[in-house]
Amino acid sequence: MTSANDGESLAGMESAGTAARRMKGPRGWEIARATAEAEDVCIRPLLKRRTNLDTGASEVVPIACGSRLSSVCPPCARRYARIVRGQCREGWHLTEEPAEPEPDADTVWLMKFRADLMEQGREAQRNGDADALEDVREALADVDQQLRQDNGVRGKLPALDEPDAPAKPRQVRSTRRRQDSPDLPRKPVEQRTIGREFAGRYRPSMFTTLTLPSYGQVHTPTRGGRRCSCGRNHRPESPVLGTPVDVASYDYRREARDLIHFSALADRFWQNLRRAVGWNVQYFAVVESQRRLAPHLHAAIRGSIPRALIKQVAAATYHQVWWPPHDEPVYGGTRLPVWVPERSAWCDPDTREPLPTFEESLPGADEEPAHVVRFGDQVDIRGVLGGGEEAHRHVNYLTKYVTKAIGETYADATEAHRDHADRLLVELAVTPCSPRCPVWLLHGIQPKSAHSRMNPGLCKGNAHKRATLGVAGRRVLVSRKWTGKTRAEHAQDRRDHVHAMLSAAGLPVASTTSAGRYVWEPVSPTDPGVPSRSYLLLQAVAERRRWKAEFEQARLIVAARDATCAGGRAGEDGGSNA
Repeated sequence: MTSANDGESLAGMESAGTAARRMKGPRGWEIARATAEAEDVCIRPLLKRRTNLDTGASEVVPIACGSRLSSVCPPCARRYARIVRGQCREGWHLTEEPAEPEPDADTVWLMKFRADLMEQGREAQRNGDADALEDVREALADVDQQLRQDNGVRGKLPALDEPDAPAKPRQVRSTRRRQDSPDLPRKPVEQRTIGREFAGRYRPSMFTTLTLPSYGQVHTPTRGGRRCSCGRNHRPESPVLGTPVDVASYDYRREARDLIHFSALADRFWQNLRRAVGWNVQYFAVVESQRRLAPHLHAAIRGSIPRALIKQVAAATYHQVWWPPHDEPVYGGTRLPVWVPERSAWCDPDTREPLPTFEESLPGADEEPAHVVRFGDQVDIRGVLGGGEEAHRHVNYLTKYVTKAIGETYADATEAHRDHADRLLVELAVTPCSPRCPVWLLHGIQPKSAHSRMNPGLCKGNAHKRATLGVAGRRVLVSRKWTGKTRAEHAQDRRDHVHAMLSAAGLPVASTTSAGRYVWEPVSPTDPGVPSRSYLLLQAVAERRRWKAEFEQARLIVAARDATCAGGRAGEDGGSNA
């Protein structure tokens, strides 16, 4: 028989056990976040307040962050990867030239209006009318914004003060090729982007990988009975693969400079390749990081090019960096240049004399460049036919890591890889990334546009960050005529496909809100009318599930209709044959 005290004890134990289970269980925010990620809903949306000017109604709308890194927002990164994958697949094996975008009547009218504004601005400058000139500048800014945002105009638009800008002195350098590089064939480049067709039906393309040279021996896996240069056998999963065998002889300085100028070397390769083959070669390339933390370039090339010619172009391609010499830092530690307001310049801390400027320190016409970057000897080239499983596999391989940063290749690596990355970052910290980089002050040179807010040796550029490891530019490089469309237009094609499917099934299509009737404002952190993020995430999840159900319903309706039509046509054909 159980007493009352025993019952109270059991109830207390059950209550304590329930509380312990609650403490170990996931929180509501974590569940909402995981649910949103599973349904491909942005987990870190930007909140905007949308106010209807006609009704006065106001609501907080979550907008997808659009991050391209899976470590930041996996759903947005997956969406970006799908668009990139479709863009790569669509342009690789084209059989017809991509259509050139033609400006519409609205864009032409805006450019005519802009030309009139430019003439009014020049007239105001000649008359010295400052008020009219300011009005023209504001109108030009509005027109330029409309041309870029609404009409998709790219490139540089002419400025009002462009003819009056002082001409900068240009140092002429010799265009002769270096004696230590082989010559290249040069042909007039035709304005065609489609490769040759073979046997009346085959139109092969290329998959090419270019790498940077070696900076020292690194640990490699044992293959074909050949040991690593360290004398040991390494399995493919060995934690030291890709790290230097001898740290003292590894050339980190040259690697850091090659990393920073890798994008310029890639641009020069495409220029040389087009001149060598004689037609406008189009490419879709992705910059990835090898295990040794040096980037390599995976490129899908439209059309067939002889492998020997690609290797010849890669061997003959180089990029000369015409910067001031920056081999060894002049300052460091506590001895750093100081800003002297009286001279408006960075000066030596001891003599208070201004440091030479970037232009004054440039090498002369008869001197050697500060650095020359080249590709390595390893060039992998494969021929690929479109429409098959091989092409699909190469597209997936090419876009496999587009949602990962360069630095994430070693984020979960071993201690040896982290030490290797740390030594490379130390060298990147004293390697200038641009003519305006504050690292130039460590080398006793004032960078371009020097000002007092600079910190000597501390640059905020992406090239010096751990996440990029010197590769600060774009990871995905696409030529202009790959598909004739921008990535935003490819994303719009996906939305148009969904709307067309809904319309074909007779289902309602949600109309986009007109920009003229609404006002969008950022949400303040102290705004009391903002719902919780868990509420907004679950609301977006419900909306996404409704969209998926509607699209699946439309797909089934269209598929059943097509099957019915196909059966009817088959019956008619059978009756006519009978």
